[in-house]
Amino acid sequence: MKFAISYSTPFYGVDPEKLVGYAQHAESCGFESLYLPEHIVLYPGAMFGQSEIPPTLPYADPLDCLSFVAAATRRILLGTGVLLLPYHHPVTLAKRLATIDVLSKGRMRLLTVGLGTLPGEARAVGVDFASRGRRADESIDVLRLLWGGGEEGVSFHGEFFDFDDLCSFPKPYGVTQLPIHVGGSSRAAARRAGRRGDGYFPGGALTPQERAGQLDLARSTAARAGRDPDAIEYTRWGSIDMSTERVEALAAEGVTRVVVGAGSTEPERQRDELSAFAERFGLLDSRVDQPGPGPG
Repeated sequence: MKFAISYSTPFYGVDPEKLVGYAQHAESCGFESLYLPEHIVLYPGAMFGQSEIPPTLPYADPLDCLSFVAAATRRILLGTGVLLLPYHHPVTLAKRLATIDVLSKGRMRLLTVGLGTLPGEARAVGVDFASRGRRADESIDVLRLLWGGGEEGVSFHGEFFDFDDLCSFPKPYGVTQLPIHVGGSSRAAARRAGRRGDGYFPGGALTPQERAGQLDLARSTAARAGRDPDAIEYTRWGSIDMSTERVEALAAEGVTRVVVGAGSTEPERQRDELSAFAERFGLLDSRVDQPGPGPG
């Protein structure tokens, strides 16, 4: 089992010293990776389920934050949970992600993408909310095409993106592709993970039966697409106070990574929570005190 930590800027704030201190302490504790969420814009009346989202929550740009963190850390992998893929142009995004990966020496390896649930957010960036799923699918294809292309250039002609003979450099650090995980709480997300994802990261508000059904759907979709279903990583949310028994139960369900977040907003208390978690699960014993994965 791999253990990751999340940093929620809407609740912890965007103080640079707190962000860096959190990431550095997580790295020293032996956490594998650090995840940040995304909302591009909010607005009065935006809803998450039955709850209104306060429009003043400070959702910082996750990729800018991860680049900032990368400069202050050595080993911890960088992730998004989730990046709203339909609201980014994939040609620009391919360059941003590859740049972070190069500058961090191969640590931008846990990109998790989702569709977004706020129609007003889609309107704000000029994206048709109803077609955002198809747009995300094309974006994944464009990202991989650009990362894998050479000096002769690559071309793409789709519903949303159209170009000829483009070259995108630098390439990711030592690899031809960056992993793309798919997040979401729907069967459509599970199918997307099976067709195109390197991993699946479902949301939190699902019944055990629906979770199991979605994982089966992701794997069966991968098999039908000629992909290896066992190669799809399975990430789930957990809690900072979760027990070893709970982690064992998740492992039995096929989970390969658990993401938790500190319950406190106070840095000292956050450090205590991360340290206690790391001690409970032996992260310090398995820590590797060297830079990230590097080429290969």
